[in-house]
Amino acid sequence: MSGVTRTVKKGRPVLTLILLLILLGSSSIVIQRWIAPPITFLMISRAVEGEGLTYRWRSLDDISPRLVQAVIASEDSTFCAHNGFDMKAIERALKANARAEKRGTGRIRGGSTISQQTAKNAFLWPGRDWIRKGLEAGYTVAIETIWGKRRIMEIYLNVAEWAPGVYGAEAASQHWFGKSADALSAREAARLAAILPSPRRYSAASPGPYVRRRTSRIQAAMGTVREQGLAACVAG
Repeated sequence: MSGVTRTVKKGRPVLTLILLLILLGSSSIVIQRWIAPPITFLMISRAVEGEGLTYRWRSLDDISPRLVQAVIASEDSTFCAHNGFDMKAIERALKANARAEKRGTGRIRGGSTISQQTAKNAFLWPGRDWIRKGLEAGYTVAIETIWGKRRIMEIYLNVAEWAPGVYGAEAASQHWFGKSADALSAREAARLAAILPSPRRYSAASPGPYVRRRTSRIQAAMGTVREQGLAACVAG
């Protein structure tokens, strides 16, 4: 029994931390339904590492709808249809990762929706541990319920990292193109979406072959987003 008691006691700090995060997160979700979020764990950690911090909040009305179309085309084409999780995308990612593991390439493919990425970026720390993934799922359900799609997209575009120390569509537009987010062209929006998976590695202003190819695919897919109304849930 003493061994069991010691195990329980050792587990209490972790459980307490999880409960505290849930409590704080629940309050933050309700508040951020109407108020712009403060800086995030990711922003703080990057700033501590010496990367600086540029974070400029903009209402979705002040961000080009082309960027909304671009991120839906590139990151989550079923954003308006799912309830936070795209099970088909998760299944495809699991199969792709299993094949990669067999080949020994070590390349990991994600199946996260924009809602999941928003939950992670807005409330959680960087990493892939199971505690964080579990909290991410809980926050995803909560923001889908409390915020709705338009608010999720608004916060996603405002807290996403687009370059080292650069967060949000407005800061990214100024950093890469020297203009406001409401003035982005279709090509510029597609370039920003193209670097989202690896914003610390790629450039939107001077793209290499990979980003140029990805930009072209995204820009073509933006037409499908418009024609099929795949961004209708975000419209004001």
